[in-house]
Amino acid sequence: MELAAIFFTMILVNNYVLVQFLGICPFLGVSKKLDSAFGMSCAVVFVMVLATAVTWPIQTFLLTPVDPATGELKWDLGYLQTIVFILVIAVLVQLIEIAMKKYMPPLHKALGVYLPLITTNCAVLGVTILNIDNGYNFIESIVCAAGAGFGFMLAMVLFSGVRKRLEDAQPPKCFEGLPITLVSAAIVSLSFTGFGGIVDAIFKTAA
Repeated sequence: MELAAIFFTMILVNNYVLVQFLGICPFLGVSKKLDSAFGMSCAVVFVMVLATAVTWPIQTFLLTPVDPATGELKWDLGYLQTIVFILVIAVLVQLIEIAMKKYMPPLHKALGVYLPLITTNCAVLGVTILNIDNGYNFIESIVCAAGAGFGFMLAMVLFSGVRKRLEDAQPPKCFEGLPITLVSAAIVSLSFTGFGGIVDAIFKTAA
């Protein structure tokens, strides 16, 4: 039940894009077409989960290892966390880009510059760091990363549909282009605030 709470909370209540406003660049840049949005989201889900699976042991056993006998730190290299995590994410993104370029060239071309930008996607870096800050164990961290990734995918796919509808709309001239896109993103984000009470009620009932 606790793992399910973490998973669905990351998708609906603490959605990294629409609630915590992380990963806004690809959210606005790649959501014009559904296939590109979905492909980008799949890549982000994969990177989030794999990056978490790699960075959690690095943080726990290399950067800030704890002596099980005393409960005290053996040494503290926590100040290297951001640098190390970004390097890990960069390597994973490069591997994905190579594989996508070889096996899925149309999608690789459609994503363009936004694929290598996953390296600096604050949502990916954010989930790896926040898992450590929240004190999650390895399994909880993986579930949280998966939930954050699918939350990113949900936001991308939903907003892709919204932008498709905007193409057929006729907003005032001063709102055409980026302004109406930002207004629409704000309304979609606002709609997610209602999920907080629903999810809490569901888990209270189950408990």
